[in-house]
Amino acid sequence: MRITGGTLRSRQIVAPKGSATRPTTDRVREALFGILDSRGRVRGAHVLDAFAGTGALGLEAMSRGAASVTFIESAKPALAALRKNIDTLGVTARVIAKPVERAASELDGNLFDLVFCDPPWSELGTLLPVITSLARFVTKNGWLVLEHDKRSIIPESLGILAIVERRVYGDTALAFFETSVYSRDSGELDET
Repeated sequence: MRITGGTLRSRQIVAPKGSATRPTTDRVREALFGILDSRGRVRGAHVLDAFAGTGALGLEAMSRGAASVTFIESAKPALAALRKNIDTLGVTARVIAKPVERAASELDGNLFDLVFCDPPWSELGTLLPVITSLARFVTKNGWLVLEHDKRSIIPESLGILAIVERRVYGDTALAFFETSVYSRDSGELDET
């Protein structure tokens, strides 16, 4: 695996052995960041990479000009790979070594312009409430990008986040959710 664009382009990143961690492929990352870059979503953004695994999505965002990245990962092999990737690339990032559902207390007071969620595909159904709970950390007009198996049924909204776009790449699907259609305070549709 490698970083596909930005200042760290072509730098290698590692993944733990085995199938417990399923890193986002270079092809999907390149397509994802093409979409995000074309909409001005990355440069200067504060990014949360939940279910970070190797950190490929957050590291790609850093390479492309994100202001900060916070990673959440709890699996020991993935966490070791994530920390090694951060050290090897010589970047500064915050790592929360907890399951996403227990990391909220460490995120309080933080808002993110861009949130990546790449949960274990086999657990997506049970993790949707956890992913929905991350909506409170997304800035107004911010995006949450959910990577999932293309066969998974994804709701049209996750709390105050509404789906605005979907893309499919082989077996991988990306669902883009945005907060701008809702009022952050009331959760009601914002007509302005």
